[in-house]
Amino acid sequence: MNIRRSHMVLKPSFVLAFGLILLASLSLSSCQKTQEKSPAGGNIRIITTLFPLYDFTRSIGKDKVEVTLLLPPGVEAHAFEPKPADIARIHDADLFIYTGDAMEPWVAKILKGVQSPRLSVVDSSKGIPMVKAGTASEEEPGHDGHDHGGLDPHIWLDFDNAAKMIDTVTAGLIAKDTPNRDFYLKNAREYQEQLKALDNRYRTALATCKKNVIVYAGHASVGYLMRRYHIQFATAYKGFSPDTEPTPRDLAKMVNIIKKNGLRYIYYEELISPKIARIISGETGAEMLLLNGAHNISKQEYDSGVSYLGLMDANLKNLIKGMECRPQTSSP
Repeated sequence: MNIRRSHMVLKPSFVLAFGLILLASLSLSSCQKTQEKSPAGGNIRIITTLFPLYDFTRSIGKDKVEVTLLLPPGVEAHAFEPKPADIARIHDADLFIYTGDAMEPWVAKILKGVQSPRLSVVDSSKGIPMVKAGTASEEEPGHDGHDHGGLDPHIWLDFDNAAKMIDTVTAGLIAKDTPNRDFYLKNAREYQEQLKALDNRYRTALATCKKNVIVYAGHASVGYLMRRYHIQFATAYKGFSPDTEPTPRDLAKMVNIIKKNGLRYIYYEELISPKIARIISGETGAEMLLLNGAHNISKQEYDSGVSYLGLMDANLKNLIKGMECRPQTSSP
């Protein structure tokens, strides 16, 4: 068999042009592969479920991480159900941080279907003892002792618990990115110092209050905060589900507590319709104040860069007002 070889003579200009095209093609291919492996320039890709974890993680990781809040801004946490796109985002992440099985019972099922060898999972409730749902409000006036069952998952509203969650998140970051260990530890210490200062502001201000009772026209989600500072509270709802509705008897009890204790304010919950607070306000003349459980934030708050510490400071200001405490002489 004779093989005929043809010899082409290429002009220098053609060779140069072809070389530039080939170089550009290789560069683009290389860039695309790099982007697939580390879309944020080498940063750790992290998915967090609730807002407190999102804020803790971005504060500790800073420019070393790319943090995404799985819960869309404006969506109530207890009503959230992950979509296929959410599962895909978890699959593509390096680190998935959630509050715990009591808060996000859907996590275990989802993780069974995620087959990603690089994904690490952090349960931020590790080492934190939870109280039973309903028992955090055992000091509430007129409490009927009804146990809603299960555990109260709102652990981030106790600042000691928040500090432990930060330790757990930091350990997860270090395990994933050991060379930046000192960077993460430094940022975690600074955040925890801010938590201590916040706790001191709460203790100092709430020790001066004329009232030690509040009525919360939301779900029983602020128990850890109330328990920490020994505040008696009554809630209008049973349990944590946004689908539950208080009965006329529940509303009458709230009205009676307000009148009996001479309360001038009633608190409502973030991202939940304040209609119950409005009804009770109309019956008693009590003004409405927000007490934010910080499960999630609104789109406007997200865009403005609001922080967990900022939300907790806003809560303190409203508690000072509602419980008739001595105003703070200085702001953080």
